[in-house]
Amino acid sequence: MTRPTKFAWAFFVTIIVGIGVAVLVDQDTSTPAPSDTAAVSDLVTRPDSHRLTSPAQSRAQFVEFLDFECEACGAIYPVIEDLRRTYGDRVTFVVRYFPMPGHFNAERAARAVEAAAQQGRFEQMYQRMFTTQTHWGEQQVPADDLFRSFAVDLDLDMAAFDTVYNSPATLERIRADVADGLALGVQGTPTFFLDENRLQPNTIDDLTAAVRAAASE
Repeated sequence: MTRPTKFAWAFFVTIIVGIGVAVLVDQDTSTPAPSDTAAVSDLVTRPDSHRLTSPAQSRAQFVEFLDFECEACGAIYPVIEDLRRTYGDRVTFVVRYFPMPGHFNAERAARAVEAAAQQGRFEQMYQRMFTTQTHWGEQQVPADDLFRSFAVDLDLDMAAFDTVYNSPATLERIRADVADGLALGVQGTPTFFLDENRLQPNTIDDLTAAVRAAASE
């Protein structure tokens, strides 16, 4: 883990905790997490879940339920990227959509990422959302045109992008991730799972140690 990223974690951990608590009031907390390990495994990842890494011999799966407009997710993004660079050859890094109802453009952002994914550019649009989050997040103005400009920058087929972006099936795909998260007891973002186990790190060392141990098994 790089030195700048360690400082970033120290600075952002209070933001992550604070936003996580704030998010709880927006979620239905009545759905209990399943206790059966197989049932949990089926919910944590699906065959169509987006994978940022797919090592030939994966030793573990690191899963993040995220909201592209969530400031805490944006804060933790460089940490996750650092972990991915370090352990991506041994650990499968998976992204699940979990747009929060209080974020005006979160679902739109997920739709744009999914539309890009249908053209093989999931990772690039995922990264673009977080690197530009401060320009469009926490606003009550639709960011459809901005997200479309990202697709133009990525040289996507825009007719195909528009079709997927506006398709009811895209919303169903995103909301299926949300349903899995709720069934697992996810109440805020970011929420992490390592295989079937939910991680609740208090420090960067907690998170790094968990991933390092899994990568070494």
